[in-house]
Amino acid sequence: MDQVLSRDGTPIAFDQTGHGPPIILVVGAFNDRSTAAPLAAVLAARFTVLCYDRRGRGDSGDAAAYAVEREVEDLQALIARAGGSASVFGFSSGAVLALTAAARSLPITRLALYDLPLVADGPLGAARQRAMPGGAEHAAKLAALVAAGRRGDAVEYFQLRIVGIPEDVVARLRHAPFRPALEATAHTLVYEATLCGDGSLPVALASAVRMPTLAIAGGAAFPFMRESAEALARLLPDGQAVTLEGATHDLIPAVLGPVLERFFGDQSH
Repeated sequence: MDQVLSRDGTPIAFDQTGHGPPIILVVGAFNDRSTAAPLAAVLAARFTVLCYDRRGRGDSGDAAAYAVEREVEDLQALIARAGGSASVFGFSSGAVLALTAAARSLPITRLALYDLPLVADGPLGAARQRAMPGGAEHAAKLAALVAAGRRGDAVEYFQLRIVGIPEDVVARLRHAPFRPALEATAHTLVYEATLCGDGSLPVALASAVRMPTLAIAGGAAFPFMRESAEALARLLPDGQAVTLEGATHDLIPAVLGPVLERFFGDQSH
């Protein structure tokens, strides 16, 4: 494990493996750097891969107040450590963070996003957005639950109200062996809710992204993620979308590895 200091002095923990052009892996809710480690091991055959703990989880530090800009600065510090520029892969809400950082002109050379959890414009997207509270409302509710020591309730609120997991599945997950790990990161769910906002694809933000971008959707994940990947690719001057048929909302190295190797290894433009 190594560390880099973010702009506000927060230590950000990361692991670095492999040799070659740098790639930084950005994970999503309930995840730390161990989630991406198997994917990093595959990519390390051709690339230098940095997996990090986003602030507030794992071995990274945190600050008293959260702001999306602080997470962008965390990624900026890692890019600086990687040599001043890097490709970035974002997973789930980590894809929202990666997209935000790219739109804010961080020196990202190529951007790949897997299962971006935002809803595209259009009839289905509009209907979903009308039914969803805003990110500030979700964040406030989650913060109140965590402050009251009700971390388990915060986990289930996020699973039910934000992710959309069926209630019977959430009930079964209460007894899963990884439940304590979920509760340990419950405070960071406030960060995820803030980052994802009202759940809609930020068209103005995305239109500022200029680097080659690959929007990937798992064919067996939520259907709206495929729509969002395709919509994002249409918005970007150098965007493309791909659906991995049968792939779930999990980082499976055998599925994602070859796709990312081809995309990140393409230096034709």
